[in-house]
Amino acid sequence: MTMDPSWYLRKYEGGGIFGPLPFHQLTCWAAKARVAPRDLVSSDQQTWVKAPMVSELGMDWLVEVTSERYYGPTTLGAINEFVRLGEVTPENFVINTCDGSRRKIQEITTFFPNHIEEGDVSVEQSPATAGMSIKFEERIRDLERSLGDERRALQEAEARYRELEQRYQQLLASSAQP
Repeated sequence: MTMDPSWYLRKYEGGGIFGPLPFHQLTCWAAKARVAPRDLVSSDQQTWVKAPMVSELGMDWLVEVTSERYYGPTTLGAINEFVRLGEVTPENFVINTCDGSRRKIQEITTFFPNHIEEGDVSVEQSPATAGMSIKFEERIRDLERSLGDERRALQEAEARYRELEQRYQQLLASSAQP
């Protein structure tokens, strides 16, 4: 994905759009818990993807808020911010979505960014810090919807493949005839 200077953030809550802004600003916002897991990002305002799908944002962590409630994926900087705000404690567990490891927040504090530069956009023009309001059940419903969308896309691609394979076989049969 190209990291050109014209990125946009669409907030899930309220639908507000921020941008255009450089990608670096978007990464700063993600690190300061201003980009939530259900927010969308775009480089052209035509194609929008969920922020965690952009690997360069580093939204690779799930926070175990309770045994039945998770938040994320989010960034290390956001987790640090949640600890600072008292939404979680260093005793809470986090899961790295890249390698599946599970550990207490206190075990990963050395990986927290020391200083996150705000960048070019003023605080008034930036989204508010996201709270951890996603319930486990809501996250499951979101994932089930996404899975359903992916299955439909796969079925359509398979049907298109079968159609093209059939046309290919017809062309081969017709070119083999004298």
